[in-house]
Amino acid sequence: MLAYNGEVYNFRELRHELETLGYRFRSTSDTEVVLNALIEWGVGALTRFNGMFALAWWDVRRRSMLLARDRYGIKPLYYAARSDGVAFGSEQKAILALPDFRRRLDHQALIEYFTFQNIFTDRTLIEGVRILPAGHYIHLSQSRGFDAVKPVQYWDFDFREPDSPRDSREYEEELDRLFNAAVSRQLVSDVELGCYLSGGMDSGSIAAVASRDHPYLKTFTCGFDLRSASGLELAFDEREQAEYMSYCFRTEHYEMVLKAGDMERVMPKIAWHLEEPRVGQCYPNFYAAKLASKFVKVVLSGAGGDELFGGYPWRYYRAVVNDDFEHYVDKYYEFWQRLIPNSLLKDVFAPIAASFGSMWTRDIFRDVFQHHASELVRPEDYINHSLYFEAKTFLHGLLVVEDKLSMAHGLESRVPFLDNDLVDFAMVCPVHLKLNNLANVIRINENEPGDKASIYYSRTKDGKKILRDVMQRHIPPEIASAEKQGFSAPDASWFRGESIEFVKRSLLVGDPAIYQLLDRTVVKRLIDEHLTGKTNRRLLIWSLLNVEAWLQQANCELA
Repeated sequence: MLAYNGEVYNFRELRHELETLGYRFRSTSDTEVVLNALIEWGVGALTRFNGMFALAWWDVRRRSMLLARDRYGIKPLYYAARSDGVAFGSEQKAILALPDFRRRLDHQALIEYFTFQNIFTDRTLIEGVRILPAGHYIHLSQSRGFDAVKPVQYWDFDFREPDSPRDSREYEEELDRLFNAAVSRQLVSDVELGCYLSGGMDSGSIAAVASRDHPYLKTFTCGFDLRSASGLELAFDEREQAEYMSYCFRTEHYEMVLKAGDMERVMPKIAWHLEEPRVGQCYPNFYAAKLASKFVKVVLSGAGGDELFGGYPWRYYRAVVNDDFEHYVDKYYEFWQRLIPNSLLKDVFAPIAASFGSMWTRDIFRDVFQHHASELVRPEDYINHSLYFEAKTFLHGLLVVEDKLSMAHGLESRVPFLDNDLVDFAMVCPVHLKLNNLANVIRINENEPGDKASIYYSRTKDGKKILRDVMQRHIPPEIASAEKQGFSAPDASWFRGESIEFVKRSLLVGDPAIYQLLDRTVVKRLIDEHLTGKTNRRLLIWSLLNVEAWLQQANCELA
């Protein structure tokens, strides 16, 4: 018996192999193939699946159950070990619905979130509810009991330099072949399919390849009202680039323009569907999925391209200049304190500081970061280690958000960059083909005039070199060579302008639930620093709003 959520794109090949072993099939679905593959190969079938899945398989013969999640964590799976069994589901709501389940806030997970704007461990904001890590399974049987449920890893990322490097042209040809195959593989669908088209290279390349097989492919873009934006925010709206690519690929294009009020009205829905805060200011993703769901049931997303091919070079170059591993950890940890720096954590969490004792987020960070630490010798090793770390943490957070906010609209989101063959290639693609400036490690002279941060970022704008070179075959060169642009709204300006009353009403007046956990005076000071223009704290303000909306619905014990 199988409970299965996802898509296995190589099911036809697996079906053929199973048929040669004597299996017979009654349907044309991948679900039947997945079930028979598990019967034939057991947990070994998991490494054969090329796709996204969360599954629970009851093995009638052995009277045992297998819970498993895909390699990259595209589909979520939650579980809670109890004395009388294990509760599990694709959403936390399935577990929280149990009549005797006690809802208590997990303080460590909350501190993780307010440090990294993510949860790096397998914890959730509800104590006792865990998310099964990507590339893991759990084997359950009544004979073993349920008190010591332990996830087992069956796959992991392995970014490393190739043993025998090839000519760069060979890498380019192989990348082009694998990318085209990945997109084509994920275009198979019984329902109408479309693509996100953000205006950047990754989604544009997918749309370009998909449009060859699907004439008048439907594409979708969300833009932003920039009338009150300033500085870097003026580049946040990519509708012009998206419309240009739509013209080039002859897609049937739809777009939506978001304004400040759109964030305010959707916060309760975000909290409900996301179930707990994760990476980024995700309400644009919610609206993009809402737009796409009006026209298609399946949409292809560009997620994963940055994490596989080095799309955040300003972060990786930090890895190269270090004294030793601990210095490397400190530098990276400093960068990933996206919301509240370590120096302020005790002050911010003063109301509950006694409950977590000596636990600090650097320890959590280092535990995740420890992978293969003894093997870090060359600059390339440190870069590959950084890619590993971000694929395990940042990408995973993005995938959780992507799945939940698309499924909130009954929309299936697919990610061609996370095709098994393409990922295997990316992990052994030499670092020098991803980053332009590795030979000239970025060092900033402290005596150099000007803002050091601005100088650093201006010199570390390369990245995804091989991907850019190859994708010029499919998309306009000016798109392939453009600087990395995230999918962000001009919230820094909106929080000081059109949304300032919403921020005050939610966080600065009355009795917000969040101040049972955080020190009101310290938080107010941090918010005021943004409202007065002293510091850009848009990520923190979004996260405070998001957590407050979650607390209003969570109905959990906070102490």
